Amino acid sequence: MKIVALIPARMGSSRFPGKPMEKINGSPMIGHVYKNVKKCKLLDKVVVATCDEEIKSYIESIGGDAVMTSKNHDRASDRCAEAMLKVEKSIGNKFDVAVMVQGDEPMVHPDMIAESLQPFHGDNNIKVVNLLGSIQTNAEFNDRNCIKVVCDCDLNALYFSREPIPTQSLMGDEIKKYKQVCIIPFARDFLLKFNNMEPTPLEEIESIDMMRVLENGYKVKMVPTKYQTYAVDTFEDLIKVQKLMNDDNKFW
Repeated sequence: MKIVALIPARMGSSRFPGKPMEKINGSPMIGHVYKNVKKCKLLDKVVVATCDEEIKSYIESIGGDAVMTSKNHDRASDRCAEAMLKVEKSIGNKFDVAVMVQGDEPMVHPDMIAESLQPFHGDNNIKVVNLLGSIQTNAEFNDRNCIKVVCDCDLNALYFSREPIPTQSLMGDEIKKYKQVCIIPFARDFLLKFNNMEPTPLEEIESIDMMRVLENGYKVKMVPTKYQTYAVDTFEDLIKVQKLMNDDNKFW
């Protein structure tokens, strides 16, 4: 398979403006994401998809690849699709799989990308995969920035929500709590198809892209990851992630 990793990043985040360029131990967060993704040997190309010249210039200054995209995209998947098509045109070839890695995942490990790609080997029916992380605390379970997910017995997603699911009132220790980790490989043609679908009611209510897939009758394959990571949605998250990365010497 020919595989491209696409890292969407923009300065205009409503919850944390400018966060891709916020520094973790002296380096912009987007640089940590790019360098960690680049370490995955399964990828043919790694590209940052951005609408901000500041991000593009920085990525190029560290020897990376960045593609300018429209400022009008509401979803990261739209930005990634535009970037993928531009890269394909420039190289004169198409990819088989596009891995979307959110630019606010500085703790991403290259093996996590390998984990997420595993279902594509030998199964042409796989359309999209999400990594599945374990939720460690009640605070995280109740955090609206943490996207919770429940799965069927074959580890296909049943539902994604910003609310705590499954319900806590009758939950015993045998029921595990899981979250979406935003490393999301798409079959190349399905990414384009997905972006041509109309937004769906539950997608808009939850503000979660993957609900569009489920509401249109497709499956989202979930793959458990052995790595514990945290996305940066707020400044408080940035401080927490910096401490965790400082405690783990593989980042430095």
